[in-house]
Amino acid sequence: MIPENTGPAAVIVLAAGAGTRMKSRTPKILHEIGGRSMVGHALLAARSVNPRQLAIVVRHERDLVARHLADVDPAAVIVDQDDIPGTGRAVEVALQALDADQHLTGTVVVTYGDVPLLSGELLAELVATHEREANAVTVLTAVLDDATGYGRILRGEDGTVTGIREHKDSSEAERLIREVNSGIYAFDAAVLRDALAHVTTDNSQGEKYLTDVLGLARESGGRVAAVVTADRWQVEGANDRVQLSALGAELNRRTVEAWMRAGVTVVDPATTWIDSSVTLDEDVRILPNTQLHGTTTVARDAVVGPDTTLTDVTIGEGATVTRTHGSGAVIGARAAVGPFTYLRPGTVLGEAGKIGAFYETKNVTIGRGSKLSHLGYAGDAEIGEDTNIGCGNITANYDGEKKHRTVIGSGVRTGSNTVFVAPVTVGDGAYSGAGAVIRKDVPAGALVLTVAAQRNTEGWVAANRPGTRSAELAQAATKDSSSTPASTEEGNQP
Repeated sequence: MIPENTGPAAVIVLAAGAGTRMKSRTPKILHEIGGRSMVGHALLAARSVNPRQLAIVVRHERDLVARHLADVDPAAVIVDQDDIPGTGRAVEVALQALDADQHLTGTVVVTYGDVPLLSGELLAELVATHEREANAVTVLTAVLDDATGYGRILRGEDGTVTGIREHKDSSEAERLIREVNSGIYAFDAAVLRDALAHVTTDNSQGEKYLTDVLGLARESGGRVAAVVTADRWQVEGANDRVQLSALGAELNRRTVEAWMRAGVTVVDPATTWIDSSVTLDEDVRILPNTQLHGTTTVARDAVVGPDTTLTDVTIGEGATVTRTHGSGAVIGARAAVGPFTYLRPGTVLGEAGKIGAFYETKNVTIGRGSKLSHLGYAGDAEIGEDTNIGCGNITANYDGEKKHRTVIGSGVRTGSNTVFVAPVTVGDGAYSGAGAVIRKDVPAGALVLTVAAQRNTEGWVAANRPGTRSAELAQAATKDSSSTPASTEEGNQP
């Protein structure tokens, strides 16, 4: 049986603003920190309090935002703000849309799409306080060292909130108040619905203000209270790139610290960036200048870094990944990758395998214990177990129009600078000589050689580069003073 929903009646996320100070073609709420859009963070916090309904109010770049929301939270109700400006109107149209489905009763939470560090725990505390005290309105507030520009919270002798005074309208005494309005509220649905019907646009900005609801609620005999947070970051919004960067740095600091407290060693937190969606096991070790993005997961005792950037990569227990750039790859237990390795999507490295220095891989499955040690490329390929791919090997998988597949068996040993011209199959236990260009299938246990006869043209340097250092050294090294160059051919085929 599904447990009864015990969260608020609704959470309304306001996300209609243009965010012009971002100076970006990307809507403000779609800018990312910690691997997730700001509105994605906001919706995650909203969902964590288990609301019966969740609505998000949009306007600027509506279609672009809606497409993003369909990926982030397809169950959220998208509500379009009309031409009447103001936060009060935004909440009103959201409430009307939700009431059309079911007349709301209970608690309605209002928050914002550009407050990415707001936690579900703080929202839950706001809802719990609001319902426990039977408030008409409960406002989330913060205490700042410098409250310049923020609306000040005015309180009565009994501690209840008597009003919110905007900075420009505050007296000198009121400007000394450090408790400020976050703009995040819990409302009784009936109080909110009735008050919004009486809020007007009769003000200097011509907007319908949500803050007017507080005064109307008090006039009707309702109690207005506050929940104070000492953590200002949870109510900070991002209006420009500077604020976005500061929020991103703070989120990362918290993320890295949380992983360290969970048993992960982070050698240099200042140069380590970990997305919110990354998963790390105990005893993972992260070395300096490492970035872990997307759905990257790292198992126990693995070591990642230094100078490594991974996106959507799965790393097995005890593996090491050094100076590597990778995405969409799987690295098996006790495998080794790097340094200076590029893992492209579809790379699967088996247990105890190796992809070494200056290697690029794409769409390749590498079996247990197989090694691709240095200076090569493997793409669109399947490599068996316990195979050793020599230095400088490549799979020539593209014919100019189509990609083709290379299959290399288990126990194969390939010489340096072997080229596999796909489509081609190399059987189990086969060997290749240095410089082989494999264009046809190789049977199991066979040796493949494609070596041309070697030609030495003696005296060529003296004849063609006279007076050079090379010519001087060659003359000193040879006892043959013949002035006539001779050509010889030697075959070195078995």
